[in-house]
Amino acid sequence: MVKTNIHPMAQALYRNTSYQFWLLQLVGWFGLAVISFLSLTLWYDQQQLNYIAHILLQSLLGVCVSWPLRPLFHYLWNMKPLRRLISTAVGVLVCSIIWTGLRISTFMAMTDETGLWADFGGWLFGSIFIFSCWAAFYYGVKYYQLLQAEHETLLKSEAENQEEQLKRSKAEIVAHEAQLKMLRYQLNPHFLFNTLNAISALVQINEASKANVMIVQLSDFLRYSLDNDPIRRVSLKDELNALKLYLDIEKTRFGDRLQLEFRADPSAENVRIPSLILQPLAENAIKYAIAPMEEGGKITVIARLDEEYLVIEMIDTGPGVEVESTSDFHTGVGLRNTVDRLDEFYAADYSFRLERAESQGTRVYMRLPLEKQGGALSK
Repeated sequence: MVKTNIHPMAQALYRNTSYQFWLLQLVGWFGLAVISFLSLTLWYDQQQLNYIAHILLQSLLGVCVSWPLRPLFHYLWNMKPLRRLISTAVGVLVCSIIWTGLRISTFMAMTDETGLWADFGGWLFGSIFIFSCWAAFYYGVKYYQLLQAEHETLLKSEAENQEEQLKRSKAEIVAHEAQLKMLRYQLNPHFLFNTLNAISALVQINEASKANVMIVQLSDFLRYSLDNDPIRRVSLKDELNALKLYLDIEKTRFGDRLQLEFRADPSAENVRIPSLILQPLAENAIKYAIAPMEEGGKITVIARLDEEYLVIEMIDTGPGVEVESTSDFHTGVGLRNTVDRLDEFYAADYSFRLERAESQGTRVYMRLPLEKQGGALSK
């Protein structure tokens, strides 16, 4: 909305309909006096003071006689058009007759002119024309004010709608960020609970050195987790480093029972993905593929580029699971939250599958659209 530098008092006067009426009323009748004076002096060459005084007097009488038309027209405004037109014509005619009578009587009283009543019709015709113009101008201003009010109401409504839409957009952004943070932070307590239990178990069996190593590893992992905003993306390289921090903690728990293999395409290191998106997948593999197996197992992480997408696979050598769709993820909140986070980040432009591996175990497949860090990726 355009701001103006109009003084507040001027704005108040501009919005005051009574002020507008009297301003136009005085200007209009004064203009009639000027026109009458010019026609009197230039056409009839009558410059006597009494003639000029009568011009001013008839304009003053016009102000007084036309004033009652304002409340009358205001009353007629909400009537049906035909009734309003007829009532307006009657009001104009009555005021014209009154003003004509006053003009003639005062003119004869102020000058030596006589016998003007015989020319009443001619004077009345001019009066009807003037008051008809007055009525037309009044209704014109009234319609203009109505259109202005509707325009201002429309602008105000649009401004309120825009403000409401802006507030709604901000609220949606805040809710979106809160949703992502909730999903990310929902992962950490689950993992933290398991790790603390493992540290407690090591302390109980007098494995203080291993417990100390796990505490340091846990500290490094939590520092990474807290330093990265869950609504931001990190490079694949950083995400794999974080995953290695987590798996180092688990390897301290399981020892040789947990075997790890990372096969990441170097050209994909700068691709940006949601932070800590891989940790719950590894946690799920530990829980269902490594922990139940007496001989342990192996987790393989593969990352590669596939045209305009990054493909990440996590394969374990556990007993395997049968899952037909993401709605069947009943193995805990980790996988469900991972899918929810991917929905928030990528909408429908991604793939996520949990399926049985070709030889043995479970394969998690993710295909994410590329987002680069630090320039174009080399392929």
